[in-house]
Amino acid sequence: MQTRRFSKTRKFGSRPSGGGSRGRTFTKKKGGFAATRIDISKFVQKATAVKDDVVYVPEHKFTDFNVEAKLKTNIARKGYVNPTPIQDKIIPLILKGKDVVGIANTGTGKTAAFLVPTINKSMLNRKEKTIIIVPTRELAFQIEKEFRDLTIGLNLYSVLCIGGTSLREQFRNLRRGNDFVVGTPGRIKDMVQRRELNMSQFRTIVLDEADRMLDMGFVDDMRFLMEQMPSDKQALLFSATLPDEIDRLSRQFLKEPVKISVKVQESSANVNQDIVRTGSDTAKKLEVLCDLLKKEEFSKVLIFGKTKHGVDRLSKNLVQKGFKADCIHGDKNQAKRKRVIDNFKMNFNKILVATDVAARGLDINNISHVINYDIPATYDDYVHRIGRTGRGNKKGEAITFV
Repeated sequence: MQTRRFSKTRKFGSRPSGGGSRGRTFTKKKGGFAATRIDISKFVQKATAVKDDVVYVPEHKFTDFNVEAKLKTNIARKGYVNPTPIQDKIIPLILKGKDVVGIANTGTGKTAAFLVPTINKSMLNRKEKTIIIVPTRELAFQIEKEFRDLTIGLNLYSVLCIGGTSLREQFRNLRRGNDFVVGTPGRIKDMVQRRELNMSQFRTIVLDEADRMLDMGFVDDMRFLMEQMPSDKQALLFSATLPDEIDRLSRQFLKEPVKISVKVQESSANVNQDIVRTGSDTAKKLEVLCDLLKKEEFSKVLIFGKTKHGVDRLSKNLVQKGFKADCIHGDKNQAKRKRVIDNFKMNFNKILVATDVAARGLDINNISHVINYDIPATYDDYVHRIGRTGRGNKKGEAITFV
């Protein structure tokens, strides 16, 4: 039975067969899928970027950047030697005080690209404070961790302002003083309206994954926060795409920004993308998934579902079938989400089931496979889901169930 089932499933890496669902498009809708503009043929693509002859030769090394010696020591401790393209091109511009718009895929080193020069700015003048606004709590945590690593022994301090965590603790941390604030738009706006945070004290603002914040309905919050800042601020905007609304925002608040694009293509070139036809039978769909997860090469797997309830149920089903799995979604408090992610990072669990809350900003090394158990709502969501694998110069695999 198992072999016969897979004989009906197209071999990974081949093109869609004629007939059947070739060219069909899907979207999420109660009761099933309905036609939309997502063409499933876009879910099939061979990895192309992992080639010996495609090597970026940076203009600088990290030791060449005009930053303080103690910061260079911390950079070296992180093992950073040759900058990525976005780091190589943008760090010198930020050090010169330029406003920048960075267009880059996920996993390209954006965090260090803005942290290294802004940390250096604070080292030279403690009155130079930076606020970093991001779409998700997970991304805020990762940026704050990178900040801590890069500021060992520098006496610079950061505060996280995110939902799902104690307001009182954040009030207390903000009142102690800080050089950097990292947070999500809603919580930072809340802090400003409560007068716990004064945006006029910040001379630098970073908007990371601005297109995602637009998708999540935060464009008015971003505009509100930037309006509170000094006119002579330095503004750094990073985005995988540049929708009209984000372009208008950059023209309104950034001064003659330098636009740097290192975006290669719509979806990660390092990722083999394919589909598996499972039909509408829920039991068969789960069985196909389990058969895949038993394969040795599925060593660290991120599975995406469309609803919180569905993600919970799938995770429990996998555990019942003997897999080490856990899940994250918006109803889990931040402490639980952090614990689940840490367990996945440290390989205590080899399977993480998630809603799209994890599709942006989740930076976990060596994810072998991303499985779209449920088709994403938009192609942009698909691109960001599969961007969790194939990071850096490694090859990844993405499979979408249809």
